[in-house]
Amino acid sequence: MTVARLVSLNVGMPKDVPWQGKTVHTGIFKYPVEGRLMVRRLNVDGDGQGDLGGHGGENRAVLVYQRQSYEHWRRFLGRDDLADGQFGENFTVDGLPDDEVHIGDRYRIGEAEFEVTQPRVTCFRVGMRLGEPRMPSLLVAHHRPGFYLRVITEGHVEAGDEIVRTRTGRHELSVADVDALLYLPGRDAETLRKAVDIPALSPGWQGSFRDLLAAAPAPEPSGWRGFRPLRVERIVPESTTVASIHLAADDGAPLPRPVPGQYLTLRVPEAGDPAPVRSYSLSARPSDSEYRISVKRDGVVSGYLHTRLKAGAVVDVAAPRGDFVLAGDTGPVLLISAGIGVTPVLAMLHALAASRTGREVRWLHTTRTAAEHAFAAEAHELLASLPHGHENVYYTAEEPAPGTPGATHGRLTAETLSTLELPRAATAYLCGPDAFMTAMREALVKLGLDPANVHSELFGGVSAINPGITDAVRTTPHPPAGAAGTGPAVTFARSGLTVPWNDSYPSLLEFAEACDVPTRWSCRTGVCHTCVTPMLSGSVAYEPDPLEPPAPGEALVCCARPQEDVVLDL
Repeated sequence: MTVARLVSLNVGMPKDVPWQGKTVHTGIFKYPVEGRLMVRRLNVDGDGQGDLGGHGGENRAVLVYQRQSYEHWRRFLGRDDLADGQFGENFTVDGLPDDEVHIGDRYRIGEAEFEVTQPRVTCFRVGMRLGEPRMPSLLVAHHRPGFYLRVITEGHVEAGDEIVRTRTGRHELSVADVDALLYLPGRDAETLRKAVDIPALSPGWQGSFRDLLAAAPAPEPSGWRGFRPLRVERIVPESTTVASIHLAADDGAPLPRPVPGQYLTLRVPEAGDPAPVRSYSLSARPSDSEYRISVKRDGVVSGYLHTRLKAGAVVDVAAPRGDFVLAGDTGPVLLISAGIGVTPVLAMLHALAASRTGREVRWLHTTRTAAEHAFAAEAHELLASLPHGHENVYYTAEEPAPGTPGATHGRLTAETLSTLELPRAATAYLCGPDAFMTAMREALVKLGLDPANVHSELFGGVSAINPGITDAVRTTPHPPAGAAGTGPAVTFARSGLTVPWNDSYPSLLEFAEACDVPTRWSCRTGVCHTCVTPMLSGSVAYEPDPLEPPAPGEALVCCARPQEDVVLDL
C-alpha cells in the first residue's frame, strides 16, 4: 500500500492584487517553506486568507492539493510552470486523491490531527493565480477540487511527514462526490440525505444540501417570454407623487396570477431612444384579470408615465417576476417600508387580508408628509379587517392631522423599533432605500429576529456581491468608457441602462461591471449559481459552456455573450 506524505508546506499572507481593473484582496499566493511550522485551530503559522466568507475559519483552516492533480493539469493545460502552492494549498501531498478521501476522514500528520470538512470552494481566485479563467469550472468537471481540513489536535508539521488515516467518515462520501453533488446536475436525493447526515461536513455545505432537499421542483414559467402588449385601463393618483397604472390584456384574456411582492418590467419607447426599460412593483391583490403598478414621479420615464400616458394606450410589459414574495408560513408578519417601497408590501397585505389570516400583522411605514402618503386609507382598511392587524406610520416632515390612524411625527429607526415589542418569531419584509433597509435589518436581528426571516427588496439595482474586491464604489450606471460598441443592445432593466454590446469584453459580467451596474458573482466561470440572473428577452451564447445550464429565461452572465438584443434583470 502506497504511503501518503506531505511533500510541501506552503504559506502566504493576504495582499492586494490588481486584476481586471480592480483590486482583489486575496491569500491565494502560497509558497513553500522549509522546516517545521505550527498548525493551529484557524490556520498554519505564517498563513492567512483574504476572503473569510469563502476561505479560512475553523472549518477551512488548511487547504490540501495533490501532486497527482498537478501532474494531471500539467498534461491537460500543456504547462510546465506549475509549482507547489500554486493552487493556493497549504499542504501539497503525495496521495489522498479526491475520489478516495471521504468527508469526515481523519488524518494524523506530524504532531497534528485533522478532519476533512468539505471540497475546495471553486472561486475565481485560482483562475486568477494560474492565469487560466476556466480553472474553477475545470476543477469541478475533472473531479479534482482538493479539500479543506479542520484541526482536531494542534501541532507541528513539516514536509516529509507521513499521513496516516485514523478514522473513516460517515457514509464514506468522497470529496469528489460531494463536490459534484453541489455543482453538477443529476443530483440524487438519497445521496443528498447522506451528505447532510455527515457531522464533519461544513455548516455552509450542509445548509446548501438542505436547501436542495427542501426545494420543490422548479415550476414551469407561468408568464410569457420577452415583452407583450398590455392595455392601460386607467390611471389613478395615489398621492402628490405617486400614481397607479392598471393594466389588462388587450383581448381581455386572463393574465398569469402574480405572487404578492413581485414586479413588472415595462419598455417605454415613447420616453427615449433607445427605449428605456423600468421595473415597478405590483401593488394590488394578485389577480388574473388586471395588474396594478404604482409609480413615483422622479425621472424621465416616470414623468412620461405620469403626464403623457393615457387610458387606452398599449405598453410593452414583461411577465411578473421577483423572489421577494410572501412566504406561506403561519407566524407573525412585519411589513416595513419607506416611501414608494410601500408597493410590494401592500400587495402582501392585500393577500393576507384576502385570506382572512389570523396571523399577527404589523404594518410599519415612513414617509415625509400626509400629502405624499400613498395608500393611507387603503392600508388602514385592510389592517382593520384583520383580527390581529397593527399600524404604525411615521411622518418625518410634519405632524399628522388629528385622528390619522396610527400616525406620529418622527422617524422609523432602530430606537423606534425597540419600543414596539415586535414578536421575535416574526418574518419581516422590508422595502425602501438601501440605507433604510440596512438599518432595519440590523435592528431587527439585534432585537432577536432570525436573520433568515428578514427579507428585503431594493428598488433600483440589486446590491452588489463581489467577494474580495476592496476598492468597489457604488456609482450610477453609465455606458462603458471608450468607443461605443456595435453589437446587440444590452439592457440592464433594474439599472435603467441600455448600451450596445462591445466585443472587447469577454462576458456580460465584465460588460456590466464596466457600466458600474451592480453585479453578483463568485466563480466567474459557470460553476456557482450567484452569477445567474433573469433574462427577460433575447438569447446568449456561452464560453466556456456552464457545468449546469441555467433554466429557460435565465443567463449565467459570468460566461455569456449576447447573440441578439437582451434585457437582463440587473
